[in-house]
Amino acid sequence: MKKIYLAVVVLFSFLSVACEKVDDLLTFYIEEKEVITIESHFPVGALVPLTPITVTTNSEETFKNNKTRAELVKDVTLNRLNLTITNPQGENFNFLKKIEIYISSEKKAEVKLAYLEEVPANATTLNLKSTNAELDEFIKGDTYSIRTQAVLAKPVSRDITIKADMRFKVTADPI
Repeated sequence: MKKIYLAVVVLFSFLSVACEKVDDLLTFYIEEKEVITIESHFPVGALVPLTPITVTTNSEETFKNNKTRAELVKDVTLNRLNLTITNPQGENFNFLKKIEIYISSEKKAEVKLAYLEEVPANATTLNLKSTNAELDEFIKGDTYSIRTQAVLAKPVSRDITIKADMRFKVTADPI
């Protein structure tokens, strides 16, 4: 009886490790970099939508380079979204109180992608929290739009340019 129990434990351990290895082989990342501009005329304290950004995907090519196809993609989530001020240099995010980023497409309704409820003082880079929303249909399409809403903590005297570095984790089915 002990031998059967040991064999079952070993078998489940092997299958668990094997499944993780297969998932690792079928998982890859898509990196996107976009620019967000906060203009100097935005009101303080109100949730203000910024101009949406249309992103053209190269998903078919990316899938092909990772030896898969769109119909085999089973799971896409936001793995990372970092914001960094690129202009003016030396600026920090003290002007910002709260930020939310949304994703949408012609075929799919808008979904909250990431957010930060409280912006830390003197931060020069922000790491937003992912909502872990399912993003398969957005990434499989030809384009999607990114929309940002921000609450300013203090007036902005000049336009601020922010680089958004996004990384999507993509997992595909083997068959």
